[in-house]
Amino acid sequence: MKWQGRQRSSNIEDRRNSGGGGLGGRRGGFGLPGGMRIPTGRAGGGGLGIVGIIVVLGIIWFTTGQNPIDMITGGGGSTAPSSNQQWSPSTNAGEDELANFVGVVVKDTEDLWSEVFSQNQLTYQPPTVVLFTDTTQSGCGVAQAASGPFYCPNDKKVYIDLSFYDQLRQQFGAPGDFAQAYVIAHEIGHAVQDQTGVLPEFNRQRGSMSQEEQNAYSVKVELQADCYAGVWANFAKRQNYLEQGDTEEAIRAANQIGDDTLTRGQVSERNFTHGTSAQRMAWLKRGMDTGDVSQCDTFSGAV
Repeated sequence: MKWQGRQRSSNIEDRRNSGGGGLGGRRGGFGLPGGMRIPTGRAGGGGLGIVGIIVVLGIIWFTTGQNPIDMITGGGGSTAPSSNQQWSPSTNAGEDELANFVGVVVKDTEDLWSEVFSQNQLTYQPPTVVLFTDTTQSGCGVAQAASGPFYCPNDKKVYIDLSFYDQLRQQFGAPGDFAQAYVIAHEIGHAVQDQTGVLPEFNRQRGSMSQEEQNAYSVKVELQADCYAGVWANFAKRQNYLEQGDTEEAIRAANQIGDDTLTRGQVSERNFTHGTSAQRMAWLKRGMDTGDVSQCDTFSGAV
């Protein structure tokens, strides 16, 4: 991916020298007029809105025993964020280059979603992206490297421990900078879903759903976030930012982090929260091929 020398987002909060466990704070509805339609996760006429699970990988549920749905709806129990603390950037040169890369990708997502929202007479509120090491406090509870990147709707922030990308490459066999970009674009997709009303509606409706129903709808919203990541990839291609092999890197990553692949057949499909490898690749590719957010409606039928 062509990213060196390009503009970075100003919505980056660097906590890598904070020592872990710190608090940070910043703040980052959707009736659509005519024109481009952005699916809001409502099935049929007035159906149920669905939450976006915060982690791009399903490893929280399968390795830590913590229900990711509790985290996305703010059930992790945390101290309210404070906006008064300052953070110093890391002095690790390799990580700083990766942090710069994250900033460029986030800026690209801001350009895309600002354009899409504007086309619908709406204003996009870019989430803050928090870079941390090992652990830090989020509005959804303690963020830790083992959880993978996630979006927290309580404080409107995306959390990323940059060491996750080593795990993506080494443990999950998904190397390449565009695989890393896919992860970021997916989590930003959850911020979009938050602003379209999907996440608040789920929080309101969740009490009437069984765990199996929550899981099934979570799959739908994760696949929509994958499709949104694909729409961003299409945008990056139109801007001539892609290099040979980039799209294949992202699709390979989607394949490697499907619930069936991660769990090696040891978990029933009714417990899946992110979707199978085939589903994740298909929806990512749909966004890539069309560049059309109206094609990302995972809620109208079978996924």
